[in-house]
Amino acid sequence: MTFPGYKKISAAALILIVGILAWAVLNRLTEDGNAAPRRDGPAPAAVEAVPITHGPVALRRTFSGALEATAAFRVAPKAGGRVKRIDVDISDDVTPGQVVAQLDDDELVQAVNAAEADLAVARATLAEAESGLEIAGRSLRRSESLRKQRVISASEFDTAKAEHLGKAARLDVAKAQVTRAEAALQSARIRLGYAQVAADWTGGDAHRVVAERYVDEGQTVAANDPLLTIVEIDPITGVFFVTERDYGRLGEGQSVELATDAYPGETFQGRITRIAPVFKETTRQARVELTVENNRGRLKPGMFIRAAVVLDQVADAILVPEAALTTRNDETGVFLLAEDGRSVTWRPITPGIREGDRVQIVGDDLSGRVVTLGQQLVDDGSPVVLPGDAETAQP
Repeated sequence: MTFPGYKKISAAALILIVGILAWAVLNRLTEDGNAAPRRDGPAPAAVEAVPITHGPVALRRTFSGALEATAAFRVAPKAGGRVKRIDVDISDDVTPGQVVAQLDDDELVQAVNAAEADLAVARATLAEAESGLEIAGRSLRRSESLRKQRVISASEFDTAKAEHLGKAARLDVAKAQVTRAEAALQSARIRLGYAQVAADWTGGDAHRVVAERYVDEGQTVAANDPLLTIVEIDPITGVFFVTERDYGRLGEGQSVELATDAYPGETFQGRITRIAPVFKETTRQARVELTVENNRGRLKPGMFIRAAVVLDQVADAILVPEAALTTRNDETGVFLLAEDGRSVTWRPITPGIREGDRVQIVGDDLSGRVVTLGQQLVDDGSPVVLPGDAETAQP
């Protein structure tokens, strides 16, 4: 079934659609003609770049460690007894040979008195033996004279001679007794001296301080029981441990800069004095000792320290920011900005010493500027635009 005028309406609609399409195409062509011509190739990537610099650079390592006394001497009595007096306490200064403790010496004094009496008896016996020998000698000389005159018999002469020999033997015994008594007296006096306990260390600094005290007055101690520990803290010793990575870069005499939480913002100077020739099997680390001047006594054994050591340094190095380093195909390199600032070139490099946010470039004489932001957007030869250039290019 058809309606009148249907064909006329269809023709009019078709003409209208064709007209709209023609207007749209003409309008698009007009816009394309007024627009700027399109560039060939990829659009420039926005990047940032900084100049390559030259200057000194140093490889520093900071190791955690602790301070130790340079030397420690443990004071102990050579004989047992009751502690009568302790003359020093913690932090007191001590000099070599100073008496620091006194033990009860009543029995030792009595022993000396007894030894002196024994010596007096021995000396009296010696004097008696000397007198007896002298008398026996005169008697023997008379017997010899009478024997020559045939006044006495041979047996009487032999008796006088035997008497003289006996007196001589008694004299030797008396001399030995005197020697023994003198030795006993000397031993008693030495034991009496043990009652005075002295800090008799040898070598090192003549000024030390008491670090620990183990006993009080009235306590009974045995021979070699510790009474005090006396330490040398000027200079003081710092200790830290290193792994194999840094071991070969350390040497005796190297300067070390120390910091400790006890004195925030301050540093102390030291130098490496000993490096262990072996590594601990448990930690695979080697012990390093350093000497630190401590004439004011501010540093104390047991303090934790941070020891900064310069392991390597270059006076005039080629330096780039660490942000400039990037990786392409498992290779480290940088993107160099062209002189006109419109493109970049990929350059593989060998990184050297890193200090802060700077990296040394080894074995390559780089110059110019390197890209520090936007490397992920570019490749070798890619066009780029710097932030300042991009703003200038905008209408």
